[in-house]
This record gives sequence, structure tokens and C-alpha cells, in this order.
Amino acid sequence: MARPLAHGLPDFPWDRIAAAGEVARSHPDGIVDLSIGTPVDDTPEVIQAALRDHANAPGYPTAIGLPELRQAWCDWAGRILNANLDISHVAPLIGSKELVAWLPIVLGLGSDDVVAVPELAYPTYAVGALMAGAQFVTYRSVDDIPANTSMIWVNSPSNPTGYVMSSDELIAIVQRGRELNVPIVSDECYVELGWDAEPISVLDPRVNGGSLDGLLSVHSLSKRSNLAGYRSGAALGDAKLIAAIVSLRKHAGMLMPFPVQHASIAALNDDSHVGVQKAVYRARRDVLHSAFSKAGFEIQHSQAGLYLWVTRDEHCLDTVNWLAQRGILVAPGDFYGPAGDQFVRVAMTATDERVAAAAARL
Repeated sequence: MARPLAHGLPDFPWDRIAAAGEVARSHPDGIVDLSIGTPVDDTPEVIQAALRDHANAPGYPTAIGLPELRQAWCDWAGRILNANLDISHVAPLIGSKELVAWLPIVLGLGSDDVVAVPELAYPTYAVGALMAGAQFVTYRSVDDIPANTSMIWVNSPSNPTGYVMSSDELIAIVQRGRELNVPIVSDECYVELGWDAEPISVLDPRVNGGSLDGLLSVHSLSKRSNLAGYRSGAALGDAKLIAAIVSLRKHAGMLMPFPVQHASIAALNDDSHVGVQKAVYRARRDVLHSAFSKAGFEIQHSQAGLYLWVTRDEHCLDTVNWLAQRGILVAPGDFYGPAGDQFVRVAMTATDERVAAAAARL
């Protein structure tokens, strides 16, 4: 008998807080959903216009994407990441989660392979390993990465904690990956949203010594451009690894629609809307940071990204339920690993009105 596709995979984590969600929705003034970090502000008009202008798209796109889109990613990486790329270093993605889930399969990992993921991390890093039939281990520092590792995930700024790794920390992980001759894959989807620290990319020569060998960084337009509904991201880095990604995408028909490609070009070529949106998030962050602090929560890390990592020194589900009784829904920290069981993750992606409502309830 064939095994079901999801055999051996964990339950989808958001199902665990369904009951708390119902409690929060029963609040007389409605729920303030600070759990899933989905953008709520309008997609910038410059992006919408590009989508409309290229809506007539009768033919099939290619897996590798338009040269203009790959060049736009190169130009953006030069401005934002201090990285010197050409289009052979770029693979557009149908949202960054696609690659996070499928990369171990793309790389041919299997039952004899081990994927190293941060101790507190986006659950799909581990799920991707399990989808490939591989194993995963967690690490707190570079010294915890075992010698039998086949691939290393890095995430800075971190989801869920908002921690920003220093250049020295990144250099150490790159060196470890190169010692083991395995890919180092850095999820940098929040790299443009630094608050108390300036994020740095593994593609920066100060980290990698001027060589992209063995390195990939994963990026998304979802948060910086309110583009989550378009599904647009990219993998950047080692040309050989990029070629492997593109090869699988050809076979699997993972093709970014032409209108979305043109919208993505517009998003990447316009930095002004990113500054506007970042100012909006900064204001929401200030309100929530102050409100949670005054309500007796301790906020740790949270140096960048769209989340606050907070604790009341109790089990995370107790905190989730306490907040749900006030109509506020957050994510339990243990979604991201056992080390998060005393924390909750608070998203800043509600409207100004809902953020103000959360502050008032606290």
C-alpha cells in the first residue's frame, strides 16, 4: 500500500491554536490577529500598474524567468546586500516558501542525509528535510553543527525571534559549511527590516571572502512590498546550485506567471515604497513594544523583522490563552522549537486600528 504523502510530517501547527482563535474572535470589539504575519496594507500602485500592463500573457513562461527580472534581482542585491551578482546567480521563485520546502529534494538528499536548522526556526526548514526522507538536527551555535551534516540552514533576521546575526557569526557558519563541503542556505526574507541592528547577508564579501561557492540566500517580496498574494521571491548565490534549482523547476512546471514577473521587476526597481512601508511598521512596532512592556512582558531580541519575541515566564500556551481572553491572537513559541516554549511571537502586520486596539486591551 502506498504511504500517504504527509506520512511522518508534523501536524500543521496553526491548527493547535484554533480554540484560542475562537475565544479571541468572541471579544466584543473583535479579534486582533497578531499570529500569522500576513501583510494587510495595499500593494503599491507602481506594482499593481505593472501587473495590469502585462496582463495579456497567452504563452508559457520559463522556469528560469525573464532576464530582466533576474537582472532586477542582481541590481537590488548590489544596492541592499552589497553583493556582486550576474543573472546566472538568480532563480526566481513562486514565493520563498516553495524553495524552503523543496530544496532538500532539489539537492538529492535522502535517508542518509542530515539537515542542520537553527534551534528556533521556521518549521518548514525541518519539514523540507522530512519531505526528502532526510533527518534534521537543530543547532544553537556553529559548534553544534555535526560532521555528518549535508546542508545548513541559516536565518537572519530570525523568524520568530528577530535576532540579527553578526558578521562574525555568519563567517563562522560559512567556514563550517565549507569545511564540510555542504551548501549553506540563508533565509534573509526580512533583511530590509532592521530596527535595532543592521542585517548582513551571506552574499556580502565581508562574510564570504568574495566567493559564492556553496552559498544560497533566499529572498521574498511578500513583506517588503506587500506582495504576499503574488507569490514572488528568489534564490541568489552559487551558480551551480542555482542551475540545479532551475533544472528541477523545469520538470515540475514551477513557472512564475509573466504578469507577476513584471510586477516583481517594478517592485525591485522602486525602493521608495519600501521606505514608506518600513515607516508604517516602525510605528506599529513602537506601539506594540511599549504596550507589551508596560503589561509586564519581557521582549527579547526583536532587532529586525515583523515580530516581537515576548515572554511572561510561563508556558507559551498559557500566554496565548491569556491574550486570547483579551481578543488578541499570537503564535506560541514552541511552534518554532522546544526552546521557545516560554515565549510567544507577536506579529506587527495588523492595521493601525487593530494595533491600537491591542495596546488598549493590554
